[in-house]
Amino acid sequence: MTIRLVVADDHPVVLLGLEQLFSLESDCAVVARATDGDEALQAVRQFSPDVLVLDLRMPRKDGLAVLRAMQCEGLATRVVILSAMNEDDLFEGIRLGARGVVLKDMATRFLVQCVRTVHAGGKWLDKGVATSAVSRLLEREAGIRATAETLTPRELEVARMIAKGLPSKTIASHLAISEGTAKLHLHHVYEKLHLDGRVSLIRYMQSREMD
Repeated sequence: MTIRLVVADDHPVVLLGLEQLFSLESDCAVVARATDGDEALQAVRQFSPDVLVLDLRMPRKDGLAVLRAMQCEGLATRVVILSAMNEDDLFEGIRLGARGVVLKDMATRFLVQCVRTVHAGGKWLDKGVATSAVSRLLEREAGIRATAETLTPRELEVARMIAKGLPSKTIASHLAISEGTAKLHLHHVYEKLHLDGRVSLIRYMQSREMD
């Protein structure tokens, strides 16, 4: 079975190299190339490839925005990230559903192996990326547990709504409570988490990906 690919990178030399690399593999075929995120997303919609090889740093729409759009639209194409080492971006890419990560300074044979593994339903992470991602995941889970143990379920609910930018009046309406009660819950959240206001709470929740 031929693995149909879309390759996306804003450097023409890299794109040409990727196309030549996969042309040497009898089980791979590049059906489209993209030089920015909008082109990548359009190519995925048009060709429904098996795998999208995606750079994260691109103009117009970056790789993370492409992943979010694909997730929102329910596109079935599996994604392999080909990028430089940036822990925050790579971790977010994995969280958004990327099945493989290959760093640009790795040997090209690893990219081919990664694409085959992801196409077969597996996952492929560079060892360094995997170790970092697991560490970040454990830290995040620990933060979530600590917050959940500190706040009551209703306080946690209010904190999540604040993190989404909802005003107290809207929160009160959603929870069928008075605005005064919503503000009291929020005051308790600030006290328990040792925060000085709404902006600090939003940052706190975002840092633990609880928004």
